[in-house]
Amino acid sequence: MAEQKKQSFLHGAALLAAATAIVKVIGAFYKIPLNAIIGTKGFAYFNTAYNIYTVLLLISTAGLPVAMSRMISAANSLGNTKQVKRIYKTAQVIFLSMGIPFAILMTCFAKPLAVFQEQPDAWAAIACLGPSAFLMCLVAAFRGFFQGHRNMMPTSVSQVLEAACKLVLGLAAAWAIKSMTAQIPLAAGGAILGVTIGCGASALYLFWLFRKAYKSLEEGDPTQSPDSYTKTARDLLAIAVPITIGSAGLQLITLLEIKVYMGQLLSTGFTQDAADTMKGIYDMSLTIFNMPCAFITPITVSAIPSITAALTLGEHKQVKATEESASRIMALISMPCALGLFVVARPVMALLGGYTGSELDLSETLMRVLSLCIVFNSFVLLTNGIMQAHGHANLPVVNMFVGGAVKLSVCWLLTGNPDIAIRGVPVASVACFLTIATLNLFAMNRCIAEPPHMLRNMARPFLSGIIMAAAVFAVYFGLSQVFTLDSTLGKLILVGAPILAGVVVYFGCVIKLKAITREDCLLLPKGEKIAKLLHL
Repeated sequence: MAEQKKQSFLHGAALLAAATAIVKVIGAFYKIPLNAIIGTKGFAYFNTAYNIYTVLLLISTAGLPVAMSRMISAANSLGNTKQVKRIYKTAQVIFLSMGIPFAILMTCFAKPLAVFQEQPDAWAAIACLGPSAFLMCLVAAFRGFFQGHRNMMPTSVSQVLEAACKLVLGLAAAWAIKSMTAQIPLAAGGAILGVTIGCGASALYLFWLFRKAYKSLEEGDPTQSPDSYTKTARDLLAIAVPITIGSAGLQLITLLEIKVYMGQLLSTGFTQDAADTMKGIYDMSLTIFNMPCAFITPITVSAIPSITAALTLGEHKQVKATEESASRIMALISMPCALGLFVVARPVMALLGGYTGSELDLSETLMRVLSLCIVFNSFVLLTNGIMQAHGHANLPVVNMFVGGAVKLSVCWLLTGNPDIAIRGVPVASVACFLTIATLNLFAMNRCIAEPPHMLRNMARPFLSGIIMAAAVFAVYFGLSQVFTLDSTLGKLILVGAPILAGVVVYFGCVIKLKAITREDCLLLPKGEKIAKLLHL
């Protein structure tokens, strides 16, 4: 393709990670003023609509972009351009067959859906978000096409464009509608209209790039012919359905977990108000836990088409090199986040959650246990991607359900003890992700001819993280003798200074211990200069 630039998987991962960081920042700037504009009730209407949208989006787009990415990468490696076009056209039909009904459901049946959710006033938000179900299917198809060609730039830019529209237009619409009508339900609808407009802008941008890229596809080998539409659809769904089931299963397990621990808390003597407060603190801890994990997904999204292309061409050394490089980068991100957050959990929760007294004690415990999950969850995300790239999409699903059963069992057992209560929930998460990580490791070693040395490649980042954690603790302990968490300045210093010290120490340890290799650097943009700068 004349217009397409294939990127190394780390180059692509870097682009996606940068986009993720920008989107996270924009999201923070969006939610804080939005809550001030539409209030607590309006924010509840907003979230009600978004929860419905998330379920529909999960069903329609969880697995198909990955399936497209894998299949297009394989066909493109063989020069079978006709098959690339066939895959896209088939996937587009599947996407539209789901997106259109979902959009009609949300737009035309907004009021019944709102009543079903026991929030009748959320109808405007649901209706305004309805078209997004269709638009996001278009967006997912375009992203799957570009990712299959190992070009992550369109996906990255479209994510930022979508978030920026949500921020500017969503807040403006919410403020304008509330000012003109003083109707909170309508203002919530205006806020979520920014999401729909963002999806539309993202779809238009990707379509503009897609048209040029699609026209520039070379004819390839004239002797090669594409598979039938039926076979192509069957192959796409064979990959997509297990991934979708896995994602939906994870959502279901999360919903069941909430029901389990809330029921156990209420049955052991806690009042509804006390149980709700504990759940709110745990939800805040989960929000912080999800931040570093969000930066692992770009690694898997970028690695899958690279691994698939190398497998298709029989380049098994390249496959293993890519997988081991991905494991090093995954560890380089997850280890410092987990170990650092374990050390500074208390000041972080005081700063971000605003907790004091017994609530701060509880949030510190929850955050410290959850921080351990960061490494296990990151390991699971990467190993899932590796097995999917090797054509074993069913195994991660089975392992996830086993881990989910462990999670619910441990959660029920521990939260039923009033002395443990909500503290048992993150322990259940550790047990869950540890179980899945162990099963994934065994599965990879059994089903992959030359499995990557995951644990070996995580050793040096782990050692670097331990040294960093010691430095973070030393700085925090020293400063805590002077500053307290009673003031905003004290919170900022007790969070910022240890983290800054940790970044410096960790960077030095990574270079000194050669936790990142010259080969890793060469896969990055300006890799030669980076390697030279780091003396690798």
